[in-house]
Amino acid sequence: MTNQHISNRDMNVLWHPCTQMKDHETFPIIPISKGVGVYLEDFEGNRYIDGISSWWVNLFGHANGYINAKIKEQLDTLEHVILAGFTHEGIVKLSERLVALAPDGLTRCFYADNGSSAVEVALKMSYHAHRNRGDNRALFVSLSNSYHGETLGALSIGDVALYKETYEPLLIRSIQTLCPCDQSMEAANEAIASFEQLLKERNQEIAALIVEPLVQGAGGMVMYHPHYLTQAKRLCSEYGIHFIADEIMVGFGRTGTMFACEQAAITPDFLILSKGLTGGYLPLSVVMTTESIYGEFYCDYNPYRSFLHSHSYTGNALACAAANATLDLFEKNKVIEANQKLLRVITEGLKRFESRKEVKETRQCGMIGVIELQGFDPAERIGVKIHRYCLAKCILIRPLGNVIYVMPPYVITPEELGRIFDAIESALNELAL
Repeated sequence: MTNQHISNRDMNVLWHPCTQMKDHETFPIIPISKGVGVYLEDFEGNRYIDGISSWWVNLFGHANGYINAKIKEQLDTLEHVILAGFTHEGIVKLSERLVALAPDGLTRCFYADNGSSAVEVALKMSYHAHRNRGDNRALFVSLSNSYHGETLGALSIGDVALYKETYEPLLIRSIQTLCPCDQSMEAANEAIASFEQLLKERNQEIAALIVEPLVQGAGGMVMYHPHYLTQAKRLCSEYGIHFIADEIMVGFGRTGTMFACEQAAITPDFLILSKGLTGGYLPLSVVMTTESIYGEFYCDYNPYRSFLHSHSYTGNALACAAANATLDLFEKNKVIEANQKLLRVITEGLKRFESRKEVKETRQCGMIGVIELQGFDPAERIGVKIHRYCLAKCILIRPLGNVIYVMPPYVITPEELGRIFDAIESALNELAL
């Protein structure tokens, strides 16, 4: 079996996400035969370092032996069961562990099967909780430049212009408030002042503020100070508005702490988790919320007061086995502490690019390192060129336009991290102005 054979078959039947398929008439899709650790291997034996954790999901490497064994063990006993009126030990255990790990006060877990769906769960739950109190609040606030997923509800409350302009007639109501422009305290305070003014004018309409804590992912890896989260949560509490923390990308150690909200010492009303929840193995997401919000739906039978949401694969037993195994690895290996060494390697790697004329800035939040370029016409598609160049060096990165980022699995070595930065540096030497 050759790469070309699989790639040709793929082009006949598949439609890939976030992809202009016509590009692959001249740049073949790379078929992967297996993964081991930080490496993805194609059908011709080329091994690629996965520098972006396969869209930010893989925490402990591909085909991790421990997670594999736990999924296989689960497979022999229970693959799935309806989660309405039934339960299983794996999901009870996972929920107990998440409640113990999450910020104090988040005591209830509602499961879905992907990040966008979990965002929609939180939006519906927020609106419905207000409604059950006799308060009609149908407006949501998100940060400028935000991204929360691509189902219609999740798309509605993001701020990616291309998506919103294309699907505008289908979207629910949302407005944006200023996102801090950088990681300074001054930028955080400026954004807070803007949010406070919005609340003074329209607080009675607003159900919730939703944010990507500390790092905006698909919007270009914009990073900001934890002070913004602290003050935004304070204002939400003062005005009776829910605070939704979308930690789909940043949860499970990506920002240097287990959850980004820890760095602001806050408990959101809703905490959304997915991606790394199963270590990158299986689709699973969870919305964690408070006993108070749970209580708004707890009643004698009333179909209009009950929360109306379900997924066929909610609480899938195999996904829960992967998630519990992932949490085992965090506990056994003291991962957050161990990552401090890798974090410093990323810091040193970014220093290589600080003085380059085509680099606008470098920035870092925990295990996420960013190099933002300047001086390139969007039509040049410099990110695509760098992506292709690095693939030729057997390094998988996937820039967001002019933003190059590194977000590796936690099992990567300092030497392997160095190879990622070597490839990026070589690409810029070859392609830069």
